[in-house]
Amino acid sequence: MRDLSDLIDQGRGIAPADTVLRGGRVFDLTTGEMIAGDVAICGETIVGVGEAYEGHKVIDVSDQILVPGFIDTHLHIESSLVTPFEFDRCVGPRGVTTAICDPHEIANVIGVDGIRYFQRASEHTLMDIRVQLSSCVPSTEMETSGARIEADALAELRGHASGIGLAEFMNYPGVLAKDAGALAKLELFRGGHIDGHAPMLSGRDLCAYVAAGIRTEHEATTADEAREKLRKGMRVLIREGSVSKDMHALAPVLSDVTAPYMALCTDDRNPLDIAEHGHLDYMIRSLIALGCSPLAVYRAASLSAGEAFGLRDRGLIAPGRRADIVVLDSLEECRAARVLCAGQEMTEAAFAARGDVAPVGRGSVDAPVVTAASFRTGGNREETDVIGILEGKIITEHLHEVIAIEEGDKRPDVARDLVKIAVVERHGRNGNIATGFVRGFGLKAGAIASTVCHDHHNIVVVGADYDDMARAVTRLCETEGGFVVVRGGEVLAELALPVAGLMSLEPFEKVRDRLSDLRAAATSLGVTLEEPFLQLAFLALPVIPALKITDRGLVDVTRFEIIG
Repeated sequence: MRDLSDLIDQGRGIAPADTVLRGGRVFDLTTGEMIAGDVAICGETIVGVGEAYEGHKVIDVSDQILVPGFIDTHLHIESSLVTPFEFDRCVGPRGVTTAICDPHEIANVIGVDGIRYFQRASEHTLMDIRVQLSSCVPSTEMETSGARIEADALAELRGHASGIGLAEFMNYPGVLAKDAGALAKLELFRGGHIDGHAPMLSGRDLCAYVAAGIRTEHEATTADEAREKLRKGMRVLIREGSVSKDMHALAPVLSDVTAPYMALCTDDRNPLDIAEHGHLDYMIRSLIALGCSPLAVYRAASLSAGEAFGLRDRGLIAPGRRADIVVLDSLEECRAARVLCAGQEMTEAAFAARGDVAPVGRGSVDAPVVTAASFRTGGNREETDVIGILEGKIITEHLHEVIAIEEGDKRPDVARDLVKIAVVERHGRNGNIATGFVRGFGLKAGAIASTVCHDHHNIVVVGADYDDMARAVTRLCETEGGFVVVRGGEVLAELALPVAGLMSLEPFEKVRDRLSDLRAAATSLGVTLEEPFLQLAFLALPVIPALKITDRGLVDVTRFEIIG
C-alpha cells in the first residue's frame, strides 16, 4: 500500500502518477454523465479523474469508455469446474475484478480444509476473491455429506482478509423453526453480513427470515417475488447462470430507482458457457438489450454490488477508490478491451507471475462397488413419484406416473421420457444407493453421471440402461470424480474433476473443450437439455419446493420428509 503522501502528490499532479489512462471517457455512476479527461492511478488507488496528468506509464484509451470493474455477488467457483486460479484467468479479462464466492461445494466434501484452500488462493489471484463462510454443511439432515461445519468451526475461520460474512443461509426452514444450530450461526454473525437463500418465501415467514439479519437474496425467480423482497429490505441479486436463469424474469424490476438495491450474480457459469456467451459481461449487454438503462445496469454490476457487501472502496472510477477499471468500446456491447484490477492490468504475463496453492481434496471418491442390480427400484405400488425438470430452473415438479412392476423392478420407459436416476454415496460414510425416476432429459439410451451433485456431492447418475449406469459410476471412481457419458459399456466422453470431485486441474480452455465433447455425447443419447450435467447436479439440491433425491431416497421437500 502506497503512502498517503504519494497519493496526495500524484492526485495534485506535482508528482507523476504511476499509471495514466489517457484519451477516454469515464462513465460516472453517480450522475450518469460521461467525464472526459485522464484517470491517474497510484499503486492500487485511483487518485485523479477528469484532469490532465503525467505518468510513468501511459495507456492510450482514446475514444473508449471506462467503467468500474464488475462484481459477481454470488457464486461457487467450484461449480465453474476450475480452480480459483483458472477462474481468475477465465473471467478476469472479461471485466470481473471482484468475486464473492461461497466455497460451499468443496466444504460439503472435505470441510474446513476446503474453505481454507479458497482463503489461501485468494491471497494470490489477480481478481479480488472474497470468501464467504459456508453456513449449511451439510445442507440438510436428509442427506449424507463428507463433512459437518458448526458455529464453533466457523468462528475459527473468521478474520481472514478475504472474509465478508456468512454465506447463503439456505436452511430457511431451520431459521423459521429456530433450530439451535442455525441460530448459533446467525448469532455468530449478528450485526454483520449474512447472505440469503429463500426461494418463494413470502409474507410473514419472509419477514421473520429477514428479521434474523439476512440481507441478500439471489433466489428470486419472478418479478413479484423480487419486488416483495426489495420492499422488505433485502438486496436482490439478479442471477443468470448456466442452469438458473432468472435475468429475463427480473429485468423489468431493474431501473434507475431500484438499481441502488440490486446487483448481479452468476451462481454459476461453466467455461463452455462463458466462452459461448460470456460472464457478467453477458448479463450487462443482455439487460441493456432487454430495455434496462445502462446507468441502472452498470450500477448493479459494480457500485450497488460493492455497497451491498460493504465493499465501499470500489464500484466507482473516482479518487480514493480501488483502481478496478474496465475499458470498453461500447456500453451496450460491453466487451472488455482492457481490465485493470487494483491498478494491475490483467494480462497473461500477470497471471503467470501469480503465486500458487497446492490443490486439496484428492482421492475423495470412496463409493461402494455397483452392479446393474444396484439400480433396481422395487416396491409394491405402481403409482410412482417422478422428478419433473423445469429447464433453466433449479426448482422441479413433483409428478406422479404409473410404472409397471416387472420381476420386482420398475424399469425405465424412454417412450414416456421416464428414466432411472440414482444417487450413490461417495464419501465412504454408509454406502447408500437410492433410486428414483426423472422426466425431462429426453435420454433414449446409455447413461450420464457426475460427482457434482448439489449440495452433498455424492455421485448422481441418470440412465436408460443399468449396465451403462454401473459403468458410469465405476468410471467416476477411477477418475477421482467428474462427468462421464457411457453407451454400450463404452465411455463416449468424460471430464476428470480430481479436486474434491468438483474441479479440474486443467486450464479452463481444456475444460471448455471437454464440456463441448460431453454435450455432444449426451445429445447422441437423445438428451435435449442445453446443460444436462449441471441440470443433473441440481436435481439433488435441498430446500426447493418439489421432489429431490438423496442417497437416502426420494424426498418431498414441501413436507421435508423421505417418501421412498
